[in-house]
Amino acid sequence: MLGNFVTGTSVLAPAGMLLELSNGLGVSVRDAGLLITFGAVVLCIGSPLTAWLTSRIDRRLLLAMTLLVLGLGNLASAFAPNYAVLLVLRLAMLSLGALYTPQAAGAAALIVPLEKRGGTMAYVFLGWSLAVAVGVPLITFAAGHFGWRAAYAMIGTIGLFSFVLLWARLPGGLSAAPVDLKTWVAVGRSRRILTLLGVSSLQTSGQFVVFTYFGPLLTGLTGAGAAEIGLVFAIYGVCGFVGSVIASRIVDGWGSYNTSALFTSLMLAGIAGWTFGAGHFMVMAAAVAVWGLGFAASNSMQQVRLVMADPALAGATVSLNTSVLYLGQAVGSAIGGVLFAAGLLHANGYVSTAVMSCALLAVLLATRERRAAGA
Repeated sequence: MLGNFVTGTSVLAPAGMLLELSNGLGVSVRDAGLLITFGAVVLCIGSPLTAWLTSRIDRRLLLAMTLLVLGLGNLASAFAPNYAVLLVLRLAMLSLGALYTPQAAGAAALIVPLEKRGGTMAYVFLGWSLAVAVGVPLITFAAGHFGWRAAYAMIGTIGLFSFVLLWARLPGGLSAAPVDLKTWVAVGRSRRILTLLGVSSLQTSGQFVVFTYFGPLLTGLTGAGAAEIGLVFAIYGVCGFVGSVIASRIVDGWGSYNTSALFTSLMLAGIAGWTFGAGHFMVMAAAVAVWGLGFAASNSMQQVRLVMADPALAGATVSLNTSVLYLGQAVGSAIGGVLFAAGLLHANGYVSTAVMSCALLAVLLATRERRAAGA
C-alpha cells in the first residue's frame, strides 16, 4: 500500500504544482501539464510490456527495485536544470514505475486466501487514495512554500523509505504465472475482460479532463489561491480514502459489479456537481467530495473484477488495466490541456461529465450481461 502511495504521488505530482513548475521552468501551464500526458503515455506502453518481460522475476525483488527507481528518479528530478531534463527523467523513471501497481495487486493475490482477495486488493489500492489525500496536498504545500525542487526531494525520500520497508517485510519466493503470447491471445478473446478495460479507460479519461488542471481551473473559475487549491486536493483524496475503505468492507458481500456501479455513480454525480456549480468555490468543493468518494474505490473494483473474471490471466489483465488507466490519463489530460489553453474553462467540466456518463453506462451494461450469463 505504501508503495502505491509512492507510485501514485510520483505520477500525479505535477498536477499539484503546475503553476510552480510553469513559473520555475519558464514554460506554459499547458506545457507543465504535458509532464502528466507524456508520462501517462509511457506508463500505458510500459505496463503490459514490463509485465511480459518480468513475469518470471521474484515479486519481492521486482517491487523493491521499482520503488528504488522511483525514489532515485524523484531525487534526481529535484536537481533538473530545465524542463527538457525534467521530462526525460520523468519518462525514464515512469517507464519502470509502470510495474508497481499491477504487480503489487498480483503479489497481494498470492499471499491471501481466495475469499479475502477482494478486500485485500482494495486495501492495497488505498495507497493511491492516500496519494491524492495526503501526497498531492503535501506536494502543493511544499511547492508553494519551498519550491518544486523541495517537493520532488520529499517524494524521493519517501520512495527510498518505502523501498527499505518493502524489502525487509515482503516474503521472497512469490512467483506469478508467466505471461506469454498465449496469455495475450486469451485476453483478446475475452469479451468480458475487454469490456472491463474499456470501462477503466472511460472512467480515467473523464476524470483527467478536469483533474490534471484542478489548480488552474479553480483559480480561473473562482479566484482560488494555493491554500484553497490544496484544500480541494485534500478533500478529494480524503473522500477517496474513505470510499476505498467502504469498498473494501462491502465488496465481498455486495460483489464487485454492484460495488463498482455504486462508486461510478458517485463519480458522475460529483463531476456533474463541479460542472454545473462552476464559479462557486463551496459548491465545487462539495462536488469534489462526492467525486472523491467514487474515484479510488472504482479503480479498486475494476482490478478485482478483472482478477475474478479469469484468475489465470490476472498477471496480464491487471497490467493491461493499469495500461488503459494511464491511456485514459493521457487522453483526458491532453483534451483538458487543449480546452484550458483555448480559455474554455467551463467546457472541461461538460466534456468530463459526458465521458463519465458513458463510463457509467458501460458499467451498467457489463453488470447486466454478467447477470444474464449467470456468472
